Amino acid sequence: MSNAGQTQRPTPERIFQALNGYQLTAALKAAIELEIFTAIGGGADVPAAIASRCKASERGVRILCDFLVVQGFLTKSGDRYGLAPDAAAFLDRRSHTYIGSCANFVASPFIQDEFRKLADAVRKGGTVMGAEGSMAPDHPVWVEFARLMAPMQGLMAETVAKVIGVDPAAKCKVLDIAAGHGMFGVTLARHNPNAEIYAVDWSAVLDVAKENAEKAGVASRFHAIPGDGFQVDFGSDYDLVLLMNFLHHFDPAAIEKFMRKTHAALKPGGRAVILEFIPNEDRISPPVPATFGVIVLATTAAGDVYTFAQYEQMFRKAGFATNELHVLPSTHSVIISRK
Repeated sequence: MSNAGQTQRPTPERIFQALNGYQLTAALKAAIELEIFTAIGGGADVPAAIASRCKASERGVRILCDFLVVQGFLTKSGDRYGLAPDAAAFLDRRSHTYIGSCANFVASPFIQDEFRKLADAVRKGGTVMGAEGSMAPDHPVWVEFARLMAPMQGLMAETVAKVIGVDPAAKCKVLDIAAGHGMFGVTLARHNPNAEIYAVDWSAVLDVAKENAEKAGVASRFHAIPGDGFQVDFGSDYDLVLLMNFLHHFDPAAIEKFMRKTHAALKPGGRAVILEFIPNEDRISPPVPATFGVIVLATTAAGDVYTFAQYEQMFRKAGFATNELHVLPSTHSVIISRK
């Protein structure tokens, strides 16, 4: 008898995969810490050689590598392991696009602890780690963010610079709000020798951004404005204001208020450049922007992921004349809002 048209009987497999998801996080973080991917990329492709290179047990390496083969991060032929393309590009330290350091932030005890309390956050409607969550003044998590996420954000900064369109001959005064690692402003300064960058963040965070500006050779054009972005004086006559992964921390009223302040800091015709996770109007696609909301719920008091229509309404109320959406070939989108 044909089974065509019959509904497949449900199984608990997907439920157990989700409940065991922490194991993949731990395995990937362990492999990055042990430099398994770098060892394999460097030619140590059998358990004994990998173990020797990583100063680990052969048994432990074999079990971990087999797990990562099943998960698609490694390949295996006989007893020899290889790197999947994304692992080779982003998890081998020899690669210029290495982003392994981000594991110590994305999978940090701070972030994981908040997810252990997610049911409480759902009941409350926001983080349970304090009244302001991660946005509390001088919260130490942002120094860690600045140090650990710079490599990954440096790649994104190049993409954003292309969207903005950098004229290397034009003078450009840039305000980088919640600058963190400073890579977005630093990247613009590298591409434009006439760009002056003014970075706003907590003082300890700006120390990290200054280090990155020095490494990039643009420290003389990098200026720090320490303090709370809602409180400090930005100055005026900026050509560009950068708001990179910042607005999702706040509710619409706070965003509208902040964008009024941003609008006032721009010269006529100046542009605010917003990088965010922006879901479609259905709020369930694409997957990464749509699911980012649960991170915001766990770690902020009132933040959210917003659709382009929601951002456009907030920005128009703040005085911006036009708002253009640019969907990037990644997980993010850019909105360019003109005064």
